Amino acid sequence: MCPHCRAFITTSDRVCPYCNENVGPRYVERLPDLKIGGLIPQAQFTTVLILLINAGLFIATQLFARNGVGDNIALWDFGGKYGPSIWQEHEWWRVITAGFLHGGMMHIMMNSWALYQLGMQVEELYGTARYLAIYFCATAGGFYLSARMNPGLSIGSSAGIAGLIGAMVAFGVINRSTVGRAIRNFYLQSVVFLIAMGLIPGIDNWAHMGGLAAGFCIAYIAGTPIHSSRSKEAMWRVLGTACVLMTVFCFLMVYTHFQSPNQIR
Repeated sequence: MCPHCRAFITTSDRVCPYCNENVGPRYVERLPDLKIGGLIPQAQFTTVLILLINAGLFIATQLFARNGVGDNIALWDFGGKYGPSIWQEHEWWRVITAGFLHGGMMHIMMNSWALYQLGMQVEELYGTARYLAIYFCATAGGFYLSARMNPGLSIGSSAGIAGLIGAMVAFGVINRSTVGRAIRNFYLQSVVFLIAMGLIPGIDNWAHMGGLAAGFCIAYIAGTPIHSSRSKEAMWRVLGTACVLMTVFCFLMVYTHFQSPNQIR
């Protein structure tokens, strides 16, 4: 895939035949081979960084919960989505920070595997800037809808993951080729599976549906970088950077409002 216009080219091309951009070795050829028997694909930097943040926060919440405050209080204190805190206390940052928290080992393992597989596909297809915007808006949209429809405590990266699924569906809708239809149909099956999983008690389906809708809309509007102008790509880089800075600011708000175990008791 051309790094500039994202058109599909052959591995032997050194100049993109569509935009005349110089093409170096493929991304996977520049990295050491980390695959295990072909089962684990190469993950890109942004996806790995999100996974590391999720893992770090998971460890932190587990350690904090052992101080006697309990798992739910620990997740709330670290920025979990809780309707009354958002609407009554105006702690709006929770619609972002909730997407980086997980409530148990099985929860984070399942979400991490899904994000690991799906994140690199979306990032390679849409580019890092659009990927960041899609993931940020899907997380915010998912937990905003959840806070409206299900005010209880909820957390997890599945809202952002649902947004990535929506982005792949959007690509299939925009791309009317045989490949596009195949991608659309494949990820529509994932949508059905995602919603079906939401019927299990304890799973926040509103966050899934909100993230799915937000991810689809942002991806449909953004499109892929194929034949995109340099000014438009610069705009998406600015938006991607803004999403990162907003996420950092949300966690700064968590820090400034953080309560120690003694304060909670």
